[in-house]
Amino acid sequence: MTSRDRRAAVLVRLLLALTIAPIAWPHSVFGDLMIVGNDEKVVFDAEGNRSFVAPGKDTISVVDITNREAPKILVSFPLMNSIFGPPVNLAITADERLAIVANSVDWVQDGASWKPQPDTKLYVFNLKTNPPSQIGTLEVGKQPSGLAINRAGTLALVANRADKSISVLSISGNDVKLVDTVAMGDEVASVAFTPDGKRALATKFAAHKIALLTIEGQKVTYTKHDMPVGLWPYNIDVTPDGKIGISADNGNAGSPDGHIDTVSIIDLEQQPPRVIDRVVVGDAPEGFAISPKGDVAVAVLLGGASVAKTMWFNTRRNGSLAVLRIEGKKVTKVGEVEVGGLPEGVVFSPDGKYLYVGNYTDRDVSILKVDGTKITDTGKKLKLPGQPASMRGRAQ
Repeated sequence: MTSRDRRAAVLVRLLLALTIAPIAWPHSVFGDLMIVGNDEKVVFDAEGNRSFVAPGKDTISVVDITNREAPKILVSFPLMNSIFGPPVNLAITADERLAIVANSVDWVQDGASWKPQPDTKLYVFNLKTNPPSQIGTLEVGKQPSGLAINRAGTLALVANRADKSISVLSISGNDVKLVDTVAMGDEVASVAFTPDGKRALATKFAAHKIALLTIEGQKVTYTKHDMPVGLWPYNIDVTPDGKIGISADNGNAGSPDGHIDTVSIIDLEQQPPRVIDRVVVGDAPEGFAISPKGDVAVAVLLGGASVAKTMWFNTRRNGSLAVLRIEGKKVTKVGEVEVGGLPEGVVFSPDGKYLYVGNYTDRDVSILKVDGTKITDTGKKLKLPGQPASMRGRAQ
């Protein structure tokens, strides 16, 4: 065998080895990630009484969920986050390159106690470093809350509740910039892109409506087309096929009240889009997410951990998930699954086979398995360094 033949044989063996045993890239490069905002400033005692305590212990945790039933915290940053939501005040780009996190409120001393006031900060994280790292802080409108990143990873929208506006952010590589602010006329709590990135829906919380925005490049326009939904729409998502949007209508401006609430179904194929149905889910839906498969959604019902035990309706401390089957444009509640105390954020794994729910008063994450519309609690938990106020996986 000539030296050239030997080199060729070595090359063939190397290629075969790479084919059989792929390179084990670190999770920070190709792992499935989730980001969690932990609030230690707002606490509830065993009787359901709320108090505000001194700041300084909040964290932002980056979690690797590649091992679905044994997620691992990669790093926790000592940065503020808030339960004054909704629990979608953070987002990850579809390629898991960047994460953006809003801090809705600052914490100021009021005599011997503390109180919230609107903040204006957004934090930017590079998820490709090992470990992930904070690379920037931006200033946007007052009380930045629910936010979303488009599938292309080029644009983000941030709902500024106190400013009654939406901030428009351009994303280029690791560079995130504020490029515009869109006046909305009413308080907006959250926002969701359509899959093609050409439209977005924003929840007008106190007006009980959903606003339609159009998008051309970095130009975002409020169309003035508002759709009436249930009371206090707080959270919203769009199915992967872009046919419908679903809003979680909280019903009582942020806390359970013992009365039934709904999700509203918006037909996005109609011109203009319109509400075509409302589905009863239970008391106080707050967290909300649609599976990447598009066949199931969950609305997070708060339970009784955040209200006084003496309230007439407070019969169950733990919250639950209302399970919704999606068949085209028909949405039906098909079940309910109990989770932990004061559940807030909810995240599907990218393959849609697992579900993660942040239990605020329990300081952990419930891990559930998804098989079609059958959702079961594995009994496994991820312990957190604080109370999970918000959670998000990568943009779908």
